[in-house]
This record gives sequence, structure tokens and C-alpha cells, in this order.
Amino acid sequence: MKLNKKALAILAGLTLSVSGTAFAAEAGADSFSDVPQGHWAYDALDYLAKDGVIEGMGDGTFQGNRTMTRYEMASIVAKAMQKSGLGIGDQAVLDKLAGEYGNELATLKKQTEQNTKDINELKKGIAGKFDVDGFVRVQYDYDKHDNEGVKTRDAGRDRFYYNIVGTYKVNDNWKAKYQIEKNSIYQHNGNNYNGNESAVSVAATAKGSLETRKGWSGHDGNIQRFWVEGNDPVSGGWVSIGRAWRGLGQQNQLLGIETDGVQAGIPIKGTGLTASAFWLTSGTGDDSNPAWYGVGTWGKLGHSVGINLDYAHREKSKSDDGAAMDNAYVLSGWWNIAKNLQFQYDYTHTNADYQNHGSFYRLNYRNTDLKKPGTYQIYARYIYSGQNGNFGGDDEWESLRISGPGNADGTKGWILGFKYVPYKNIEWETLYAHEKHLNDNDETRKLARTQVDFHF
Repeated sequence: MKLNKKALAILAGLTLSVSGTAFAAEAGADSFSDVPQGHWAYDALDYLAKDGVIEGMGDGTFQGNRTMTRYEMASIVAKAMQKSGLGIGDQAVLDKLAGEYGNELATLKKQTEQNTKDINELKKGIAGKFDVDGFVRVQYDYDKHDNEGVKTRDAGRDRFYYNIVGTYKVNDNWKAKYQIEKNSIYQHNGNNYNGNESAVSVAATAKGSLETRKGWSGHDGNIQRFWVEGNDPVSGGWVSIGRAWRGLGQQNQLLGIETDGVQAGIPIKGTGLTASAFWLTSGTGDDSNPAWYGVGTWGKLGHSVGINLDYAHREKSKSDDGAAMDNAYVLSGWWNIAKNLQFQYDYTHTNADYQNHGSFYRLNYRNTDLKKPGTYQIYARYIYSGQNGNFGGDDEWESLRISGPGNADGTKGWILGFKYVPYKNIEWETLYAHEKHLNDNDETRKLARTQVDFHF
């Protein structure tokens, strides 16, 4: 393709004197009204504008009745150079202009690269500081009780539930966290219950209106818990301060509830163990609840064996008559018997006068991985939980209790379960439990549960 006459004229003018000699303008050229025809770059602008390579502000001006700067001209050239499919004449004019404004173009390039880097670092910084994860659950229970031939069904734990944990990275060593839970229970009798499972309802008037007092933060969809976590990169120590869900024992059977307080740990040099200390209170919202403080250790004893040992002392509450338990401990262990086969055991004990211990056995075959569809786990469990065998162990959504929160009568029984990952970040679990009251062996409980968790 040959250069047209105007392109040749522009190139000739640029060749003679790019910095000061005016181009030979054709009559009637007026692409940018605020660029005087005596300006040395006028013809170049006009030529490129008429070819559609560059544009003004849309009103026939370049930048509003003033002489453009060299950086502004370089910016136009840089933008035009990004276009594809230019004719030989257009490209030749741009190449000459690029040669004249090389220093300005280099400066603009460096500035653009720095701006891009700053923007990416800002985006990365924001994304790196905030993180949200959790899951949504759909759960169905078939919970049947049989007491001397009288059969009843508890349908109060069929639920839609979500759990969201937000994390803000304060710095490399500290994180601030919050937790939101929402528990919507639907019942077969048409009643719909949302919120706090453990709320205590009492008759307030003769008309039967109800007043609800929360014993803890509940599952009402608000932000329930705030806490901070810190670690020391030198010693490997860590600390958790605030209101959070915490547990003691391999299966959280000495303690497994929401607590206020502080828990800290540090690795024991030369071992695979971590030493821990804690001061915690539970039953938030109730002034009579005491504090627990104690020490513990957990970790590996060898390649395939580990332990968890915790001791806790409970301060007497304001309403305590002195007969309740004050001390407790849990001894837990796990053993990788063979590939894909693990055994876990928790033994809890308190200084209460009766039903003061608990035993929790669990055998796992394989394990699920949310990132790998098709992975699964089969497990079998046996539980013996005395009425006073713990300080509020995790009842795992009441699958380990025959009489609801508080385990008022103690429980013994067995559970068979199955977990499966059909798709990435989705886990399905189904279990069957057969349990009995420790104080009334005539009453039995059969629980069939299936649930699907959608993780994000």
C-alpha cells in the first residue's frame, strides 16, 4: 500500500524539523478547533483524526481552548498506537510522532505500569485481609421415642441452617473473627420456629403469652460471636480471646459450647505436643454461670498415635449449693490402626457424686475431602454419657442426647454413619442412632438423620 500525499507531506515536515517546523496544512482542515493551524503538530492530528485513529473530546476540541502539552500529545500517540489494523500511512505518522515523544511515552509507560501495580496490590490487599467462609445445611430427623410401649416422635430438629465465619487479617500474626448462625427449624405440626434453640420460655400472663430469655447467643442470624486470634512466629505460641465456640477433648466431650474468655497454647520443644491454658465462662447472658479454668496438652506421641488431656476447675456459681461438680478432666486418644482406619476415644470424669463419667468410642474408615468428589467416610460410634460426666460437651445437634440439651438423664447407645462428597464443596451425611436413658432403660430412642452441607 502506498502512502497518500498528505501522509508524505506530514512525514516530510517531521523529517525536516519535528520540534519547531509547522506542517503544510491542507485548506479546510479543522478537526480540532482549539489546536491552532500554526501548531507544529496540527496536520498530524488532523490527518489521524480524519482517518479515525484519534478522537477529540466529542465537541470538536482537544482539551478546551488551550494549547496541549507534550505529555497530552504523547498520551494521544500512546492510545493510537494500541489500535490494530492501521494503514501504512497512519502507522508511519504514528511512528514518527512516537520517535519525537519517546521520552514522554517512556514516562507514561512507567507511570501506567506503576498505577497498574498499585491497583493490583490494593485489590490483593483488600482480598487478602477479608475472608468469609461457612456452609448452608438442610437437615431432616426421624426421632422416635419408645417408653413402655408409648411411642412419640420429636420433629423439632428438622432444620435449615447456615454458619458464616468472617475473618479480617489485622497483620501477619493477628486475625479478628466473627460468626453468624441462623437456625430455622420446621415442624410437621405446622409450627415454625426460628432462632435460639436453647431459649427458656415461661408463661408471662394468664393469657399464655410467652417471654423468652436467652441463655446464650443463639442462632438468630445476627452476629453472635467476636474473637481475635494471634500467634507468635518465633515460639509457635497462639492465643484466642473473646466469645467463640470452644471444646475440650478429641471429640469435644468435656466442653463443646460457646464460651467467653481466653485460651492460649505453645508447642513443647522436642515433642509433638502443645501445652495449653484457658479461662472460660459459658451460658452467656446468665449471671449465675461460673468460670472454668485449667490446663491441657495434645498432639502426636508417635507416627500413628496422639493424645489430648485437659483438666478444668469450675468456680462455684452464685446459685450453686455446693453439691455440683467442681473439677473434671478428659483423656482422649487417637490411633491410626491401618491405612484409612482410625480409632478415637474420649474418657471424661468429674467429681460429682453419681454418673460422673463418660466414654466415647469412634472408628472411622477413610475420610471425606470437600475438594475431591467421590470421597467418603464410614463410621461407627459407641457413647456412654453420664448425667454429670461433663461440663457441657458437644451433643452434636442432639444426636448424642436422648433427652435434649443438658443430658438430664444420661445416655448410652451406638451410632452408625456415612459421609459422601457428591460434588465439590458439598457433603452429604446420613446416620442412625439407637440410644437409652441411663436412669430409665425402658425408654429408648431411635434417630435417623440425613443432612446436606453446602460449603463456600
